[in-house]
Amino acid sequence: MSDIRQRFYIEDCPVRGEVVHLEATLQTILAQRDYAQAVQILLGEMLSATALLASTLKIKGRISLQIQASGTFKWAMAECNHLGEVRALADYEEDPRFQAATDSSTVLKSLTNPILFINIEPEFGERYQGIVPLDQTTLAGCLMQYYDLSAQIPTRIVLASTAQRSGGLLIQLLPRISEEEQQRIDEDLWPRLTMLTETLKADELTELAANEILYRLYNEEDVRLPEIEQLKFGCTCSKDRCANALQQIGVEAVRETLEHQNPITMDCQFCNTQYQFTAEEALGLFGEHLS
Repeated sequence: MSDIRQRFYIEDCPVRGEVVHLEATLQTILAQRDYAQAVQILLGEMLSATALLASTLKIKGRISLQIQASGTFKWAMAECNHLGEVRALADYEEDPRFQAATDSSTVLKSLTNPILFINIEPEFGERYQGIVPLDQTTLAGCLMQYYDLSAQIPTRIVLASTAQRSGGLLIQLLPRISEEEQQRIDEDLWPRLTMLTETLKADELTELAANEILYRLYNEEDVRLPEIEQLKFGCTCSKDRCANALQQIGVEAVRETLEHQNPITMDCQFCNTQYQFTAEEALGLFGEHLS
């Protein structure tokens, strides 16, 4: 059950969905930082959400969710690419409410001037950024509102997480292609599926296998299950990216840094990997040599 994404379809209907489970990957990401319990849960939900949303894209690239706010909680982000690689990070000040909470709503309610960004970055082509109001009590509620109002695709999302496992389920009613298809579809299908989806409990989503969840919810429908996709932790950091960052700040800033730190050490906050540049390597990025 660990770290998978299971797509499903309702046969002969414009309905598709996904179930996501994260376990080993979630624990790997949460182990990078000493996160408070409520922040762990929020990151777990964000990771499951990005894995669900990434499956709806038909491009090579990545999608990320990013929460920005002022106050105690600063920001959080989660990302998934077309290879099923996910990562996440958060920054906040210590707050006793975050340690004691057993769900992510404590963090969401504490946010000051919050904004949720949906970023889509294809390997080729233009980037897209959607802005979602964080005015619902849950992350799933905010995302459903975005799809219903902005994307105009009826969507239901359920998210749940603990410090050990996270899970998510997404189901969408896709646009109908033809008048013939419209006549063939049961008009009660979407209200029925919506009602069934809303019965899914948090512990079922994190503890049960994907096929068991789908059977419990939709056993009276003709559900089709393609092959399961694997999800895993993946970081995009590299020494080349760090070198590009040094080039962007300029040779004078690099010289000044070398006066206090030689070699220059750069840390990846996502995976804690360290990259070092000796003075010769750092100045060589600008075609200069040690004098």
